[in-house]
Amino acid sequence: MLKKKIIKLLVGTNNKGKLREIRSLLPKNLEIYSTSDFKIKSPIENGKTFEENSLIKARYFSKKSKMTCLSDDSGLQIDILGGDPGIHSARWGGKKGDFIKAINRVFKELDKKNKNWKTEKITARFVCALTLYGPNQKKINSIGKIEGHISPFVKGKNGFGYDPIFIPKGKKITFGEMKPMQKYKIDHRFKAFKKIKKFF
Repeated sequence: MLKKKIIKLLVGTNNKGKLREIRSLLPKNLEIYSTSDFKIKSPIENGKTFEENSLIKARYFSKKSKMTCLSDDSGLQIDILGGDPGIHSARWGGKKGDFIKAINRVFKELDKKNKNWKTEKITARFVCALTLYGPNQKKINSIGKIEGHISPFVKGKNGFGYDPIFIPKGKKITFGEMKPMQKYKIDHRFKAFKKIKKFF
């Protein structure tokens, strides 16, 4: 395990939404850097699981920056679609990561599976794998999940990615309709972070 508390950290993502959320979870006294501070492009994510892709990013960004790195790999799993888009969540948005396109693809795939899906509860979950990786080659993994269902309509302008179509269990509104701090206190990233926050 890491021998001492981390005081400087690189957040290994080029996704502004993820960066904003991870920053909000981290202690205020931490010196935080992003990959754009080092102008590091993202590596090819060819892992088969969220954990593998999270490690690929953390190791790559850590080696490039010579810093301890915290990387996230996350996505939406929809049960009726066999867990898709899953690790390909961002890729469903095409090369530019256009999530309007990705959400439309989700709706199209659901239509193919079940024409009446909008009247049913389509179960889904968000999964987040976090990896801490430092120059001392130690790695720490954690996983967070939040169950919910798919909204038949895009709702809300907050958040990013699939947030406007995901309604967490026990709630009536999508992540896209929630205030950021409301979402940050319950979501998959928060749950994964809770398991590793003792290292900060």
